[in-house]
Amino acid sequence: MMLSPAGFLAIYRREMRAWFTTPLAYVFLAAFAFAAPAFAFNVGRFFDTNRADLAPLFAYMPWLLMILMPALAMRAWAEERDRGTLEILLSLPVSVSSIALAKFAAAWTVALAALLATIPMWVAVNYLGSPDNLAVAISYLGVFLLAGSYLAIGQALSAASGSQVTAFVLSVLASLFLTMAGLPLVTDSLSGTAPAFVVEALAYSSVLERFAAFERGVVGLGDLVYFLSLMVFGVTAGGLQAGASREGGR
Repeated sequence: MMLSPAGFLAIYRREMRAWFTTPLAYVFLAAFAFAAPAFAFNVGRFFDTNRADLAPLFAYMPWLLMILMPALAMRAWAEERDRGTLEILLSLPVSVSSIALAKFAAAWTVALAALLATIPMWVAVNYLGSPDNLAVAISYLGVFLLAGSYLAIGQALSAASGSQVTAFVLSVLASLFLTMAGLPLVTDSLSGTAPAFVVEALAYSSVLERFAAFERGVVGLGDLVYFLSLMVFGVTAGGLQAGASREGGR
């Protein structure tokens, strides 16, 4: 079915109410607001670099998002199934594609709110020095796209899973694969046993390789297409899996 703007907005508002009328969003935002600076200050040794930039923050974002985005995505469809509301949701006069996109957009909005919580660090580095603010903004764009990619994959697995815990575990594993695929640890270990094109394909699929360009302040068309393709794939796969329930498939 075609996307319905009215149906999309109705489901989007429903999802946002579900996030912010319960402690879920606030717990997530608090966890992100604590974890992101902790990685930058303690692991990235922000103050030891003697540089006024946010490189220590962005360097560890993929690893942080690899855990937090699955936690944000796991409830998308699995909670509906656990609570017995999936059939009611799918019986509404709204296309499955509109529902899937609205669920994704709502979760991505919460992720954006979490990223905005790190803005004081950006303000602080401007107070301490003169960072390249355009490069910082592009890095934030990369983090936002990376978060959306993890979310979309996580929501697809939520639609395919029988419980939120299963969805979370599978999403973390999928995110871990996408994150580590291009690391030398993986490619070097496979180079002697797997065909070269397989190793190259794994390296090409790594989100770290794509995100690195944004960290350098570069927006490449190929990198944009990569992240947007992951999001389209995840949202579509989740909608198709949920749509099978509407047709009596599950």
